[in-house]
Amino acid sequence: MRAVFDFVRVIADSESNVLIVGETGTGKEMVANLIHHSGRRRRRPFVAVSCAILTETLIESELFGHERGAFTGAIKDRPGRFEMAEGGTIFLDDIDDVPASVQVKLLRVIQQRTVERVGGTRAIPVDVRVITGSKRSLKQLVAEGKFREDLYYRLNVVPIWLPPLRERREDIPLLTDHFMRMFFKDRGDSTPDLSPTVRDSFVRYPWPGNVRELENACERIAQTCTCNQVRCGCMPASILFHSQMQTTPPPIEHPSHPAAVSLDDRLQEVESHLITWALKVSHGNKSKAAELLQIKRSTLGDRIRKLGLDHLGSEDS
Repeated sequence: MRAVFDFVRVIADSESNVLIVGETGTGKEMVANLIHHSGRRRRRPFVAVSCAILTETLIESELFGHERGAFTGAIKDRPGRFEMAEGGTIFLDDIDDVPASVQVKLLRVIQQRTVERVGGTRAIPVDVRVITGSKRSLKQLVAEGKFREDLYYRLNVVPIWLPPLRERREDIPLLTDHFMRMFFKDRGDSTPDLSPTVRDSFVRYPWPGNVRELENACERIAQTCTCNQVRCGCMPASILFHSQMQTTPPPIEHPSHPAAVSLDDRLQEVESHLITWALKVSHGNKSKAAELLQIKRSTLGDRIRKLGLDHLGSEDS
């Protein structure tokens, strides 16, 4: 990603359109935001739009605005996102989901630098830098007849490719440390160290949801971990179990036993993590915690004593 950041500094002050291509969750909006805030338009608005969540009937009004009475429910004039971004940058994410009927109008806006609101006849000048994001190859969509070739060339002036996280594993430790510091700071706590097992598991995990999934995993740990060190029992189960199913045995956190993996210790860590989480969200109420874990209260009490977690619970009212 260092090469991407260096390239962003090069193109930041340019007025050329930028096309960012990468899988969902790779950080396309983050890069678009960085381009905006590194350039001469940084004091003007940055407006991000996800085209994937807008229906075909809604996207035109959302992007270009509408006049009063243009359709049922249009009770007053409303500017579109292009007008809202005046002087700044508009980021159109999921441009590959824009229907053909809107592609024509979008091409006209980019060429003429004017918008015409739905139900209106007046051409409104707009001064915006256009950055688009796509999770699919627009060139391939053009070949399949699903995307206008002329619009593709208008958007693809400065292309940026964001590789998935699994192809840049060297970034995972840096991103993990960044997100952990951020979320533990939000919680008002100092950031605990990550055990070697957790770090290795994070690096080996394929992260199908890319940076967004990694961010969510770190947030979950920050909300549920009460340990002085983040251990494997604090990890989301999907990452933990994926790591343990790999052909290479997971690293051992106990250097005194470098050739063995204690299943009992691993299960105890997971059990301790889940009980700690249940007691935390139930504010120490053991009856509610037992309901969350779908076990009897007496069973929970036995396991709390066995794991030495008595300090976390309180007497039920």
